[in-house]
Amino acid sequence: MSEIRVRFAPSPTGYLHIGGVRTALFNWLYARHEGGTFILRIEDTDRDRSTEEAIAAILEGLRWVGLTWDEGPYRQTDRLELYRQKAMELFDRGLAYWCVCTPEELEARRKEAQEKGEPVKYDGRCREKRILTPTQPAALRFKSPQEGVTVINDLIKGHIQFDNTVLDDLIILRSNGYPTYNFSVVIDDALMGITHVIRGDDHVNNTPRQIPLFDALGYPVPKFAHLPMILGADKTRLSKRHGATSILAYRDMGYLPEAMVNYLVRLGWAYGDQELFSIEEMIEKFSFDHVQKSPAVFNPDKLLWMNGEYIKQADSKRLAELLIPFLKAKGYDPHGPVQPVGGIEALIPPLRERAKTLVEMAEWALPYVTDPIAIDEEAAKKFLTPDILPSLRKFAEYVEGLETFSKETLESVLHRVLDEDGLKMGKLAQPLRVALTGRTFSPGIYDVMLLLGKERTLQRLERVLHSLDCKGHLD
Repeated sequence: MSEIRVRFAPSPTGYLHIGGVRTALFNWLYARHEGGTFILRIEDTDRDRSTEEAIAAILEGLRWVGLTWDEGPYRQTDRLELYRQKAMELFDRGLAYWCVCTPEELEARRKEAQEKGEPVKYDGRCREKRILTPTQPAALRFKSPQEGVTVINDLIKGHIQFDNTVLDDLIILRSNGYPTYNFSVVIDDALMGITHVIRGDDHVNNTPRQIPLFDALGYPVPKFAHLPMILGADKTRLSKRHGATSILAYRDMGYLPEAMVNYLVRLGWAYGDQELFSIEEMIEKFSFDHVQKSPAVFNPDKLLWMNGEYIKQADSKRLAELLIPFLKAKGYDPHGPVQPVGGIEALIPPLRERAKTLVEMAEWALPYVTDPIAIDEEAAKKFLTPDILPSLRKFAEYVEGLETFSKETLESVLHRVLDEDGLKMGKLAQPLRVALTGRTFSPGIYDVMLLLGKERTLQRLERVLHSLDCKGHLD
């Protein structure tokens, strides 16, 4: 193992979304590329919004996309005493001070600064009060540098410089004793030996606040890599209306995890014109040199296309296993009598070419896993008409007499009927398709019959023939 140590540190205040998974993925790929360590840390110090359900969903989402961690998950709430200890060390060294300004006073000063067009920052009025033991609610503030500059040599964005005069004295311990994000993250990154902080560029402005804390505590400053934002098609920040929903929602919509990973790695990273990458290729080729500086645009149509490509490539047995829960949701009984010939795995080859999601594939699989089937009313009116009755009956009789039920014998029978009745293929194949599947679209007609088997093929034809015989139309 190399000395490279990276971390993904989500806050469990909601679901794990596209942006979070992309951040985790880039950390994971860099660790794997360098032979380093990928650490999972749960930043759960927001007591009002953090939930156990969100933590469970984060772990489940990461496992689904295959981003296994080497250490953790660590939880910040298990380390509260450590943060308080480090904060008091800064206080004892004169690098932090107690602030007794009330929230109302701070808000009034903020509004006043805005009205005057001045920078909105804490004015430092408690900095020199030297309060040793506060007798009223107090927060502990860090004495941020008031002059000079803080420089970041970002691995993606390059040289970034911040004027320290715009920094205010950061609160490191709230009046309730809980640490703030910018303080606890520094302690954690330092004591966990994080060498590279890889995160979204919405954190760029946090970095000049954190670097002075690393320096004040005597910790080495990690290298920073700020990933470009992900935008919607309208170039605004990605939100639910663009598709930025829970990563597990994509699982439930029938996306494959490897397709999600491939799509997410291409949101901000490129290697030539290549679109599809195996995990092994991603690990081999990943570097910050190929991460773009400009925002990436989330394109749900491209994600859907990519998922379809992965469905085409996926192992049939694995795809069948993934498909079963979606079939069960539509009423399929894995232990019931209605099964396609050859099992669910036999459905994969004829359905995979057109399916973009597992939900779509499950919908197309319904005629083979349920009985009786519903026949589309418009399709029946158009194709299951009295004039086709003799040819359908003749086909059923010939099929019933077959000793071998195969593509070759079915093809022979169908062409025999076409020749005898002077019909073109579509004139008979489409009524057969509607009679056997209830739909106007399906795999090849021979594949349909082979999946149903001889007995169910004849049963479905008999149902149609009986209705047409008795009533001249389909029930």
